[in-house]
Amino acid sequence: MRYIANRSSGAQGTAIARALAGAGATVTFVTGPADVAPPEGVNTVQIETARQMQEAVMSALPADVAIFAAAVADWHVTTQSDSKIKKDANGTLPTLDLAENPDILATVSQLKEDRPNLVIGFAAETDAVIENATQTLARKGCDWIIANDVSPETGIMGGQENSVTVIRKDGAETWPRMSKDQVANRLVNAIAEVLSE
Repeated sequence: MRYIANRSSGAQGTAIARALAGAGATVTFVTGPADVAPPEGVNTVQIETARQMQEAVMSALPADVAIFAAAVADWHVTTQSDSKIKKDANGTLPTLDLAENPDILATVSQLKEDRPNLVIGFAAETDAVIENATQTLARKGCDWIIANDVSPETGIMGGQENSVTVIRKDGAETWPRMSKDQVANRLVNAIAEVLSE
């Protein structure tokens, strides 16, 4: 089987779901193929495509908080072949037509009904990290964006640690590099503070 996808271990999203459950939250964990096992104590919904993820997320609403940490591909191939696409003798490359995947974060952020009280997205960036993530916050309409630099030299994508900047409409806070579990726990604490206000 050959396919086009984003490379992500799923470790950060899994850590967040585990931390939320550990804090006493009722968690629906929508996950694509991942290198790590789903946490215990959560309702896990396993999917394979962005469209399936959108359906699962919408089915999980209403919710108090929605966190979007998945590295969802921006595009999908419009047609799938039931048979292997063979090389030809002339070396002609196949043509792949792409279509845009649904923007799940923007969809939930802009809901008129059943919008969670707090919608948090992740922005995996490689250039102008804070600037691009801030634009994403404004464009998609979420409450917070967790920006991280996933350039290959950082080792964050697929690694055990993360370095994030939490961007809100009233400013940004950069956290020191730490384990993904520590990022998850600190994020849960920040969420709890907001919900208690």
